[in-house]
Amino acid sequence: MRGKNFFDNLARKVGGKTPSTTVGRRAQRALLAERSIREVLELAVRVGETMLALGASATDVTDAIRRTTKAFGVDCQIDLTFTSILVVHDGVNDGAGISLLRVVNSRLPDYDRLTRVMELSREIAADPNDIDVAETIDDPAKLEEALNQLESFHQRLDEILVAPQRFRRSMVTLWLALMAGGVGFLLGGGPLVCLLSAATTVVVDLVLQALGRWGLPAFFLQIAGAAIATGVAVGLLAALPVLPVEFAALPPALVVASGLVVLLAGMSFVGAADDAINGFPITAMGRLLEVVLLTLGLIVGIAIVLDVARGLGIDLRLVERSVQPWPSAVQVIGAAIAAAAWALASYATMRTALVVMIFGGIAYLGYDVLVTAGTEPLVATAVPALIIGILGEGLSRKLHIPATITTVCGTVPLLPGLAIYQGMLDITSSDTSDDGVLRLVQAGSIGIGIAGGVTLGRFLARQFRTRRRRRTATPEAMVMSKRQFRGTASAGPETRALYMIPDEVAVGLETGMLRIVSVDEVVDAGQADVGAAAPPAPPHPNVALKRGDLNARGE
Repeated sequence: MRGKNFFDNLARKVGGKTPSTTVGRRAQRALLAERSIREVLELAVRVGETMLALGASATDVTDAIRRTTKAFGVDCQIDLTFTSILVVHDGVNDGAGISLLRVVNSRLPDYDRLTRVMELSREIAADPNDIDVAETIDDPAKLEEALNQLESFHQRLDEILVAPQRFRRSMVTLWLALMAGGVGFLLGGGPLVCLLSAATTVVVDLVLQALGRWGLPAFFLQIAGAAIATGVAVGLLAALPVLPVEFAALPPALVVASGLVVLLAGMSFVGAADDAINGFPITAMGRLLEVVLLTLGLIVGIAIVLDVARGLGIDLRLVERSVQPWPSAVQVIGAAIAAAAWALASYATMRTALVVMIFGGIAYLGYDVLVTAGTEPLVATAVPALIIGILGEGLSRKLHIPATITTVCGTVPLLPGLAIYQGMLDITSSDTSDDGVLRLVQAGSIGIGIAGGVTLGRFLARQFRTRRRRRTATPEAMVMSKRQFRGTASAGPETRALYMIPDEVAVGLETGMLRIVSVDEVVDAGQADVGAAAPPAPPHPNVALKRGDLNARGE
């Protein structure tokens, strides 16, 4: 031991120190830039992944990712598909690019979390204390401050994701039962129809939960759900001769239709059309393929039960409405209940459910007025969907409710559950299937009308909001965006003093995708002679306009 300690001490005494001249080390600027950019992209991708999994459209997800990266001065390219998100930064100064990929494994609507995540993305974009990544390259202190900001946003996102869901799963089953009862009133059914529809939906949901725990694919879950709902209707047809009720008081078709609307509500008709129209064809095809498969699952489930019933000799009859349907006011209330119940079943807040209730009532009221006037079903559903799209997008900022929630839930009363059952019943019970095929085509056209109307309404509302913002913005507020301000602020004092940047720019005003911030600290008064005339400002890529370049209308 003594010999070993002797040689250890000798080695320390004769050993050299760290070289004063470093060789082959990585450039500090590249290290700092890559670290800060990667952290920004990580936050943006997490926000986008969460929104896509919770039911947001591709347009909303892309906008949220771009808002988050631009808040820190990072340009990126975004590739979004139905199951994955790829965000790429090309790199600066011949540096290597940075890319992050996230795969979305599950998509379950949770509108409470979705609302909170979208609010967080807007807060990130509106935070005046965000640090531009360009400022962190040569300043480790700025880098540390930026990383602390990003970490705080990560923690807030973590809090949203790990928070308990708003309702227990058993409460979701009750909300779905309430939705089925509301659809029963909507279709003109009486109290017995509503109670039986609610009870059937409870059974369907409990069975689907059990099958889902086995890992059964959604296609077979849809078959099972439709088969149970249709089986209840067939059982009613077989038992009606011995029941103390008339056929018209308990039409089985309405029971099946109520259950089908509950199963149809989870499909992304609106999302598929929105993605296709807004330039996301791959995502739209993925959503559309999912919708087609799930709808085929319903049709297969109905067909299997009806074919078995026909083989057993059960008389399959169809009554579209009750003998004494409810007044339109009662049906509007049923539509409002169905829309609000679906929002609650998707974990929305009570406040959101109240707003959705109003939207659902408006949608069905418009449908009823158009049908009474003799309008075709396609137009009678597309026009109310257009109105819901305009209202949902136009009021989303004021109500702090994403338009995705109000449009998807508000159009639930327009879903063609009864038309699908009627079509399958005609195909199964008739010698010719022409009428049934036409009914199924009509149901598909109604779904397309709903999706197209909502998408067009949202587009019109966004265009109107953009034009109104441009008209009402002050000339000073239109001079400089957040990104343009940062580019000038990172220049030298002489450059900053040379450009005429107004100090009246409003804080937090949004113009398109970029936010206006205060630029009081940009012009360094100590670097310029107040009495001297400022030289003419040359064109600069970071400054859009100078004071005096805008007239009173901001043009």
